[in-house]
Amino acid sequence: MAGRGKLIAVMGDEDTVTGFLLGGIGELDKHRRPNFLVVGEGNEPGRDRGGLSVVGFLAREDVGMILISQALAEQIRPAVAAHARALPAVLEIPSKDHPYDPARDSVLRRARGLFAPDELR
Repeated sequence: MAGRGKLIAVMGDEDTVTGFLLGGIGELDKHRRPNFLVVGEGNEPGRDRGGLSVVGFLAREDVGMILISQALAEQIRPAVAAHARALPAVLEIPSKDHPYDPARDSVLRRARGLFAPDELR
């Protein structure tokens, strides 16, 4: 990876992932593993499919950021909450069928813990 940047991985429903792929983030690593995962009916979000899971993306050296739909993050909350390293950053995003809820966002909850409540106003 010398001289190259890190990849953005995306996990979510078909429409969310397709939008990011149309935006140009789709890549394959040297082992031909993609940096995206469509999770929907019929496949489980926590099951590792050859390195294609949140745990698999967290272990990859070439991934610098993981975008995960908030609805999917709720289904695998223990794995998302257990991640404490700075890289890869795990950011929860809204999806078409599930609007963003800041109260459930793990990154926002951690950020709130750094400040006193009166400093957030």
